[in-house]
Amino acid sequence: MAGNQILTISMITRESLRVLRNNCVASNYVNREYDEQFAISGAKIGDTLNVRKPARYIGRSGPVLKVEAQTETFDPLVLSNQDGVDIELTTKDMTLSMDDFSKRFLEPALANVANKIDRAILLKALGVYQSVGTPGVTPNTLAIFLAAKAKLDFAAAPRDKMRTILLDPNAEAGIINNLTTLFNPSKEISAQYLEGEMGRAIGSRWNMDQNIISIVNGTHGGSPQVASNASQGGSSIATSGWTASQTVLSKGEVFTVSGVFSVNPQSRQSTGQLQQFVCLADVVSDGSGLATISVAPAMNSTGQFQNMSALPLSGATISLSGAGSATQILNLNFHRDAFILGMADLMMPKGVHAAARVSDKETGFSIRMVQAYDIVNDMMPCRLDVLYGVSAPYPELACRISG
Repeated sequence: MAGNQILTISMITRESLRVLRNNCVASNYVNREYDEQFAISGAKIGDTLNVRKPARYIGRSGPVLKVEAQTETFDPLVLSNQDGVDIELTTKDMTLSMDDFSKRFLEPALANVANKIDRAILLKALGVYQSVGTPGVTPNTLAIFLAAKAKLDFAAAPRDKMRTILLDPNAEAGIINNLTTLFNPSKEISAQYLEGEMGRAIGSRWNMDQNIISIVNGTHGGSPQVASNASQGGSSIATSGWTASQTVLSKGEVFTVSGVFSVNPQSRQSTGQLQQFVCLADVVSDGSGLATISVAPAMNSTGQFQNMSALPLSGATISLSGAGSATQILNLNFHRDAFILGMADLMMPKGVHAAARVSDKETGFSIRMVQAYDIVNDMMPCRLDVLYGVSAPYPELACRISG
């Protein structure tokens, strides 16, 4: 009978891949890459995938030829995460039907792995420099989300139904409650009422993810300003005027500099909005109130990769977001291509009872199962592993919605 068949490791591994995909949230909305180069030999932690980014051109006006050099860049995606779950099974467990086995063992086990993958993706919010909302105040009005949408539009994010908004539970509850009286398609209203979910609105898919991260602002003491002119292509800003010997900024905080505006990536014309910078590491002021801030994006006021109207100049005022020591939740609005989840096939070990590996090119997922046998206790310990890395090749296609 089908219900009493002995489950094989290949059957379990295929089912594990399905369960893993179904438990993921953030990873379902980002670009997913699967690298076939590891299909035979297998990959290991620390291996790198190089994701090619398209060339950028300035273009010309008029009939005179103006040849531009081909400048292609790569975004390294390091396979830095090997996550998994280990299960001890009896030979009796292996005679369950696949449905029973999946519900009893695979679903609760792989929910943990799915949450780790989602968390790794959402941690990339720390490098996203576009931001709307007020740290410490839950976003619950449509105006805040429309402001995030405008940020993506200014950054030339495609309008191809690949934009997503991910919210923490409080933000999702707040926005659904405030929008129930607005005119929306009946299908979306039904989903909001019956499931407590937003569905699709203002050009984005909406979903809740309990793995949304939070940070605590630095102390923000003093009257900070730029201490010396920033360098073309630079990724740090020298500053002064802070309260001495304090952690004035935390990794992930966003700030602006007076006189520095963002530009449209195609026309390179000013958007009229101050360029936002994100702090890439905690900043501690010295005894004289001086501090150097590592920032993204790298600063380019000219050329193919121009992203701002001017470089930060000495004496320019620095404006911070939110109050000092405030906690902020980093909800996200992003296009699929802002982030990449890359997976690769793990190496297949020898000298074990059984091993299987299943990959899906369409979804970019790969999972490996290895099983041993304990003859003394008639047990079959097994491990399920995934190897992956996450990169943010286009952080400009994302916007944080602080709460």
